[in-house]
Amino acid sequence: MNLKNTTLSIFLLVSGCIFAQDSAQNNFSKPVVKISYLDSIKGTFKKDNLASCVDSLWMKELTNLDIYNDLSEDIKNIKLDQKVDYAELPTELLKKRLAEMDAKSPFKIEYNPGLENIIKSFLKNRKKSYERLMAISEYYFPIFEEALAKQNVPLEIKYLAIVESALNPKAVSRVGATGLWQFMYQTGKQYNLGIDSYVDERSDPLKASEAAAQYMTNMYKIFGDWDLVLASYNSGPGNVAKAIRRSGGQQNYWNIRKYLPQETAGYVPAFLATMYIYEYHKEHGIVPNRAIVKHFATDTVMMKKQMSFKQISDLLDIPVAQLQMLNPSYKLNVVPTYTDKPHFLRLPLEKIAVFTSNEDKIYAYVQHEDNQREKPYSSRLRGLVSRDSLRNGGDSAIVSRTKYHKVKRGDNLSEIANAYNVSISEIKRWNKLKGNSAPLGRNLKIVTSERVASNVKKEKIEKVAIVKDTTTAIASTETVQPKASKVYKEEKVVSFKDVTKFHKVKKGDNLGEISEKYGVTVAEIKKWNNLKSNNVAFGKNLKIVSNERVVSTVRKEVKGENFAVAEKTKKEPIAETADKPSDFYVVQAGDNLGAIARKYNVSVEDLKKWNNLSDTQIQLQSKLKIADIKNGIEDVANVETPKTEVKSVEYTVQKGDNLGSIAKKNGVAVSDLKEWNDLSDNSIQLGATLIVNKKLVVDNDNAVAEKTSKKDRQVSKKEVEDHYFVKKGDSLFSIAKKYPGVTISDIKKWNGISGNELKPGMKLKING
Repeated sequence: MNLKNTTLSIFLLVSGCIFAQDSAQNNFSKPVVKISYLDSIKGTFKKDNLASCVDSLWMKELTNLDIYNDLSEDIKNIKLDQKVDYAELPTELLKKRLAEMDAKSPFKIEYNPGLENIIKSFLKNRKKSYERLMAISEYYFPIFEEALAKQNVPLEIKYLAIVESALNPKAVSRVGATGLWQFMYQTGKQYNLGIDSYVDERSDPLKASEAAAQYMTNMYKIFGDWDLVLASYNSGPGNVAKAIRRSGGQQNYWNIRKYLPQETAGYVPAFLATMYIYEYHKEHGIVPNRAIVKHFATDTVMMKKQMSFKQISDLLDIPVAQLQMLNPSYKLNVVPTYTDKPHFLRLPLEKIAVFTSNEDKIYAYVQHEDNQREKPYSSRLRGLVSRDSLRNGGDSAIVSRTKYHKVKRGDNLSEIANAYNVSISEIKRWNKLKGNSAPLGRNLKIVTSERVASNVKKEKIEKVAIVKDTTTAIASTETVQPKASKVYKEEKVVSFKDVTKFHKVKKGDNLGEISEKYGVTVAEIKKWNNLKSNNVAFGKNLKIVSNERVVSTVRKEVKGENFAVAEKTKKEPIAETADKPSDFYVVQAGDNLGAIARKYNVSVEDLKKWNNLSDTQIQLQSKLKIADIKNGIEDVANVETPKTEVKSVEYTVQKGDNLGSIAKKNGVAVSDLKEWNDLSDNSIQLGATLIVNKKLVVDNDNAVAEKTSKKDRQVSKKEVEDHYFVKKGDSLFSIAKKYPGVTISDIKKWNGISGNELKPGMKLKING
């Protein structure tokens, strides 16, 4: 009995200890783990269990420019008459296979030694390239075939995209042709491919393929021969028609080939050689690389709100590189939303399911991020100090900082841009990069915006007023003299300087191509280098002088007079403050002192005196006084800023023109022409319309009344006019140069002149 009681007591004691420990553990409070808004959103997503079908290595392969550069160089330098030894392909066997291909193709595939040489050259030197291309074609060929079939275009045309771009949607040629099908800007616009700051549909596989198919159909209606259609796609229908005329009317490509441009002469053979390699790759031991993604493994979703690739990447756990590959037409890694045109995002099928199932949450997150951004000033402000922070004594300002990023192995421009919160196009502009690859080991210049402390102290500074009917400037209240502290501001000064460069003549160079590259004329190159003919020696360094735009930053002290202080006065009438916007004018592109003086009905001498100018040179974006504020001599009453509108002056490219000659003719810089017309290099097309100047048109509907001591003057709405009296030795060209933005054709049109002859004393009307 005692043993039983003892055992029961021990059991109760042990049980009590165990339950007490459990209770203590249950009462122990666990730490609260805070998660971000992004993680909280993603935690509620309905997910698909399918794994991603694309990896980062495949992304790099699909956007690699190596093959494009190699193939482009091969095609450019093809020599069909240069025999290639390749014992694995006997001539008789090749003839037999070409005959088999010809039997089932609308193209004229006939044996000739030139075609044999290029086929053997590709097999000998480009086997590895074609193994990679055959893997990439698993993704693109279904897109091409669908677009070509809709227009009844032979499906073999799909091989043309390999010759054009090596299946790289980001490929850009030296003359600006872009995308898988290498559309030029004007041709892309002609075939309804949208091109703007956000989107370039020449890089969109589906839309560009449809445009290419339509182009082929139109060319076939003209020539009725698919070989000639291919030739016209490369060199233009005009060159093909010219070659037909020179050959005496022959219609076979091989008969007119010698009359075509050199590059086109090797273009069709390269296409036929590519077709042969795809048809007989197994017989030549070419094993395609593994195709990890195919077109049918993706789909699109229409975007309802603008989103960046980084936001999509964060939300869907998909690499930015993959988004770039699937959506190559979005230039800034942003999918925009326009009211008049929908935009679509292409994603792997499993990500489409995640996106559509959680659409509301995704857009809520985008709105949340948008609300977090600083407003109203843009974070992209470069080198500008916030005026409000200076005026109100704020302790911070936004300034630009220049940094350098050393490119490491595996880096790409997209990742670098995301790291510094800038765009790829900005990095390319700062470092003068033509392609999208990041040069290994190079220090890339990066300009970022940062908020820094300002050295402006808070002081009570009252605005200066102009008293009507007096010439004394007074303040409305008593003011305190600020302490002697120096305030500095940074101004960007734009100037144009002659920069001397040297071009080393390479094999195949000629003066025409060199002059186009640098935007100068052949005559100028010959003059600078004392050349008597157009022949240039291989390896020679040619002197090139180009007029380039130079932007420098000048640090200036803000003088104390900008913080004017007046003594306390009594019983004096109070007037409007002197820092009205109408008292100043910001210099725009194409402005000169004469035009500004006429616009505000003042003299050039007054403008020079009020702004301490020693000559008539003015800087772009500089601020000019347009009234004598300091002495209060004129009472600028009820001044309204005239409505202004910037209008573009256009010019049609004539035969023999280049950017350098057009720039000189219109008194602007080559860099301005490239910026206004979105040109990546100095190449221009005959007949293209270029913007050659930006003119400021003034609309004085609400007339600017200036009260003077004797009478009122009113400037009515009219075009500012000037006249010029012809002197001995003048020509239309020399007169046009005196007026920036005015061309010879303008002067002839305004004065009804048909020829180029001028007589001394003739009065010419010049519309500014």
